[in-house]
Amino acid sequence: MNIEEGFKNLICLFKTLLIDQGVNPTLALYLNLLLNILVLILIIIGINYLIKTFVIEAFKSFSNKTRTTFDDFLIKTNFPKYIGQILPLVIIYLTVPYILVDFPLAIKAFYFLIDIYIIFLIVWIIRSILRTTKSYLRTLESFKDKPVESYIQVVMIIVWLFAFIFIIAEITGKDVINFIISLGAASAILLLIFKDTILGFVASIQVSVNDIVRIGDWITFSKYGADGTVTEITLATVRVQNFDNTFTSIPTYSLISESFQNWRGMQESPGRRIKRSVFIKQNSVKFITPEDFEKYKNIQLISSYLEDRQNEINDYNTTNQIDKNLPLNGRNQTNLGIFRKYIDTYLNNHSAVHKEMYIIVRHLQPTEHGIPLEVLCFSRDKRWENFEYITADIFDHIIAAVSYFDLQLFEAPSGDDIRDYFNKTNLENTPNKNS
Repeated sequence: MNIEEGFKNLICLFKTLLIDQGVNPTLALYLNLLLNILVLILIIIGINYLIKTFVIEAFKSFSNKTRTTFDDFLIKTNFPKYIGQILPLVIIYLTVPYILVDFPLAIKAFYFLIDIYIIFLIVWIIRSILRTTKSYLRTLESFKDKPVESYIQVVMIIVWLFAFIFIIAEITGKDVINFIISLGAASAILLLIFKDTILGFVASIQVSVNDIVRIGDWITFSKYGADGTVTEITLATVRVQNFDNTFTSIPTYSLISESFQNWRGMQESPGRRIKRSVFIKQNSVKFITPEDFEKYKNIQLISSYLEDRQNEINDYNTTNQIDKNLPLNGRNQTNLGIFRKYIDTYLNNHSAVHKEMYIIVRHLQPTEHGIPLEVLCFSRDKRWENFEYITADIFDHIIAAVSYFDLQLFEAPSGDDIRDYFNKTNLENTPNKNS
């Protein structure tokens, strides 16, 4: 007698004993089935306990001693747990057909259910490995800004697609190859169903290959109200944490099909641009007089410039016999021109301004609000809060310095200004009782 026959006799032992005791054969058959199932359940519970107690714990102990973190992530994604289910599954797969030998329909249902479970178990194991790979790659400096999540999702979609095909083939009883061929007729419907997934997949590849967006980039996407740091790039969406700590999700394919602003170039450059204007009243601009010249010479930043410039102008006017009784004749300095030079010199002496990048102080086209005097320079410190502090510091000084050059800033009149004007007018028009 071989091992297989001995195993069959062992399974039928209880039934034989019951029949020998005069129990109805049908009842003996069901009681034997119940006893075998209970014994099998106890055996599986015992094996699971041993696997959990010794095998999984041994794996955890081993992973704690290794230098790599890959096995640590395997534990977090339940990889040992899924692998530990293989042995009980093999025992069930080999044992149950002998237990159900007298129940052919039950054996057929068992094989169907066990095949479905095996498909899911394979998917879970692959998913665990992929999640482990994703977490491990995130610890590597070269992959921190890469959209690893997108590629993991693509692989998982393919895995689930094959699992779905095998499950449907199992349910319908068709051969897997024939079932895949039959799906060709429904390809148009599948493309419609997975349109967003396909678009996201193509966009993820383009985003990665063309290096359009990385995790950690600061982007501004006005259409979706996004203005902050990219925290996650998946197959379907890009997650942005805004500066007010809210989150915005952007469709991945929108990064390819629409325009947005990526501030990475600014972050990687030596400085961050400051570009802002003050508006000068046009009627406050004038040629400087000798008295003005003497006053402006006391401003240390531009005193040497003023003297050199004035000597050059005087030489020109003398050489060309210019009549200076009228200030309009010949060459002259203006208070606005001197103020521009002052700002330029001030910026070149400011410790927070990057001297190796553009420093420009220029006029823009006059508007109904006056002459825009634009400052364009770059701060050395690119951090947002420090950048705003530097910008405010520069323009605090510029605004305070305007009056020293006999210039005025434009400011739209407020309600108080209008009321004060009418009060002053009424006071001037009121007759004096003593007159």
